[in-house]
Amino acid sequence: MARDDFRDDLEYDGEEFEVLILIDDEGQEHPFELIAELEMDGNNYVVAAPIDEEMDDEEDEEVEIVILRAIYDEEGNMYLTDIEDDEEWEKVADAWQELAESEEFE
Repeated sequence: MARDDFRDDLEYDGEEFEVLILIDDEGQEHPFELIAELEMDGNNYVVAAPIDEEMDDEEDEEVEIVILRAIYDEEGNMYLTDIEDDEEWEKVADAWQELAESEEFE
C-alpha cells in the first residue's frame, strides 16, 4: 500500500512541528506529526504519529505511532510504504525504541 506525502510546518501552542500528509488508498488525507527519520541497511524510514485535532494536551493518552519505509523516485519525491517483512519491521522498531529511550521525547 503506497502512500504519497508532502511536508508542512504546523504551529500548535507555540511549538512548531513538521507534518506529513499521508494519502491512503481511497484518496483520504491524514495528517501525521513527523517524529523521527531513521536510516538502516541502506533504507530510509520515518516514524510518525497521527494528529488528532480533538485531542486535548492534558489528556495522557498513549499515541500509536507508525513506522513506514521511505522510497524516493527519480525526481526526489518521497513515497511512504508499509514494511511488509516482519524481520525488517522488528529491526526498525527496535532501532526506534533504542533511539526513543536514549533521547528525551516530549
